[in-house]
Parts: sequence; structure tokens; C-alpha cells
Amino acid sequence: MEERIQKIISAAGLMSRRAAEKLIAAGGVCVNGTLAALGDKADATRDQITVNGKALAPPEEKVYIMLNKPKGYVTTLSDEKGRRTVAELVQDAPARLYPVGRLDMNSEGLLIMTNDGAFADALMHPRGEVEKCYRTSVSGTGLPTAAETLRKPMLIDGYRTHGAKVELEQLTDKGGVLLITIREGRNRQVRKMCEQVGLRVTRLQRISEGGVRLGNLKSGTWRPLTRAEIKRLGHTVEKDET
Repeated sequence: MEERIQKIISAAGLMSRRAAEKLIAAGGVCVNGTLAALGDKADATRDQITVNGKALAPPEEKVYIMLNKPKGYVTTLSDEKGRRTVAELVQDAPARLYPVGRLDMNSEGLLIMTNDGAFADALMHPRGEVEKCYRTSVSGTGLPTAAETLRKPMLIDGYRTHGAKVELEQLTDKGGVLLITIREGRNRQVRKMCEQVGLRVTRLQRISEGGVRLGNLKSGTWRPLTRAEIKRLGHTVEKDET
């Protein structure tokens, strides 16, 4: 697929798109041995692009997966405390992948991972307000009343949240299960929201993000996202940012 040359250079991580434009204008970029001009396009998989005399490496294949993160793993590729990381669970993936967002060590469920930095940045950007749904097991009393309060904006660590979508999935004598859907995903937000209404979270599992559902994926395993799921996530961000 042909793209503007500055976009190809930027996607390779060499420099920003604006810096690439300046370099092209200054005569620092060639395509198949011919000096490139602003506005020129190329196919990164077919054409030979040189930047300041050095060949631009072919683009890395983009990989998108979902992992069902188990409890007890930290959402990072390495940990100075020696704790287990999600990187250990995707060692057999076809590329080095990075988590999109976080789940705290005691939380579990859907975690998207990719090597597409632009896709990850768009999905995590606050303007996107991508909905994330958590199946939240709680202990405490007055669950219907607490659920109503959780639906309203709350002040968490000095930040006023948007109202959440809250469904009461199960009610027991000692607590129950709530489906809590939020759009911000701030640090430990669902846990802190529940604490404010007198509920203690006993299990927290993310079951969907941006319309992509965890389904019956086994804990500790991963699978590639389908084309439809990748498109759904991309469409969510694109729609919310316009």
C-alpha cells in the first residue's frame, strides 16, 4: 500500500512526521535511488527508501492479540521486584508485544497487546473514552443503593469521573456481582469507586473493551484479534476523537 513518505519514516520510529517532511525538503530522502519530494508516496514493503543515506528497515508486521490476564501478574514486560509479568504469558507470540493500558496485579481479564504504537496510543488516549466493562464481585450491604450511587459522577483522588453504567448481575446476602462500565480507566478506579460506597471488591475481571469481548478465552492464554475486532477498536477511537 502506498503512503506518503513522511508517514512511512515516522511509523518506522526514526523521527516525527514533521521532522521527516523537513528532511525530505532538504534532500535527505531517496526512493529507489531517486531524490524524494514532498507529496511523494511509496510502498514500504516494495520500495527501497533511504534516509540520510541509510536504508529504512522494512516495516514490522503488526500483531494484535487479546490475553486473558490471570490474577498475580503485573501488566509490564519486566519487573524490578521479580514478580510475574504478562510478557511471560505471550512468549510464543510472533512479535514483541506491549500491553495497551493496565490491569493491576490482583485484577484479571481482557488485556489487549500489540506492537502497533499508534494503535495503542489512540486506544489509550483520554479523548477516546473507550468503554471498558468489569465483572466486579463485591462484599457489603445495600447493593442496589450503592449501584445507584456508582452511576453518578464521583470524586476519585481529586478527579471527577464520568457517570458509570452499572448493572446488578447477582445479589446475595453478603454482597453480589456488578457489571461496571467506565470510560476513563484511571488507576484502580473501579476499586476506589466501590470503596467510596462501602463495598469491598473480592474479584475484578475486565470482560470487554471498545466492544471487543473476552468471551470464553481460558485464563492465562491469548489469541489473535480478528479483523472485525481490530476494526471495531479502530472505529471506536476514530469515532470518539472526531
